[in-house]
Amino acid sequence: MTAIDYGDRARIGFLVPSGNQVCEAELHAMMPPGVVALVSRLELRGSSEPELLRMVENLEPAVRLLADARPALVAFHCTAVSTFAPAMAEGIPRRMADASSLPATATAEGILAAFAALGTRRVLLVTPYIAEVHERETAFLAAHGIAVVGGSMLGLNTNAEMAVLAPERIRDQVRAAAAASPGAEACFISCTAIRSAPLIAPLEAELGMPVVTSNQVMAWHALRRCGIGDAVQGFGRLMTLG
Repeated sequence: MTAIDYGDRARIGFLVPSGNQVCEAELHAMMPPGVVALVSRLELRGSSEPELLRMVENLEPAVRLLADARPALVAFHCTAVSTFAPAMAEGIPRRMADASSLPATATAEGILAAFAALGTRRVLLVTPYIAEVHERETAFLAAHGIAVVGGSMLGLNTNAEMAVLAPERIRDQVRAAAAASPGAEACFISCTAIRSAPLIAPLEAELGMPVVTSNQVMAWHALRRCGIGDAVQGFGRLMTLG
């Protein structure tokens, strides 16, 4: 009989962008035995400011539905929205917790926790984003004492465009950023909608620095928030930290 993992150690509820084709596969791959990701969606089809802000308009009803599955934690998982501004990063988990009566977090919180765990203050920021989103994320990191010392963006607007971005293109983007900015302590490949998970371990070995991605950050942070300290192999240094 085939074993089925029902998440008897923990079920973690994620709210993700409606157009995201990638994050579920990567989150599932990073869950240790006994932990499952339960995923629901909020509307997000593009990267303009009105579209990003619209994603949180129906946050409360969405998280209440997710709470019906009794997860141990609920997590808002969109980098561009959760790092829109420090107030947004703080407000989203608070609204989710108030609406669901469950512990709550967001991608932005995981990013900051990851850099703290790695002891990182100088990062490369590599994204597929349009300029406005890339710049807001740079400002968000700076507001929390993390300097973006290099990196680049690709100018992609939709999750559909991001989903078909070849991992080799992301790898080359990271290599170019690292060559141009040798003082970085880590590389952050930001965005939940790109196929970045298979790149983490090879790039860490090549660059000699931690490589952090949005989906990896969220998996690690959510697990640690649930009291699960398993070292998940194959997805970089962060996933081995307690």
